[in-house]
Amino acid sequence: MRLLRLGPAEVQKLIDEYEKECIEIRTSCLTYAWYMRGGVSYEDVMNMSYTERNILGELIEKNLETTKKSGLPFF
Repeated sequence: MRLLRLGPAEVQKLIDEYEKECIEIRTSCLTYAWYMRGGVSYEDVMNMSYTERNILGELIEKNLETTKKSGLPFF
């Protein structure tokens, strides 16, 4: 097995990329919890797998689309 050696600049770049990914995950989890209106908590969503969060996101998108088409109030 060959080890990859990174310099300080490459390590900082990885750290920055990982931090950006973490912020995106937190943002999407908070958004999903908000859209679920108490059906799931932020912690519940954070504990979901990547696949489960994607399915939840698709469900939310479908529900938003249905709401738009039906003309019913969203809030």
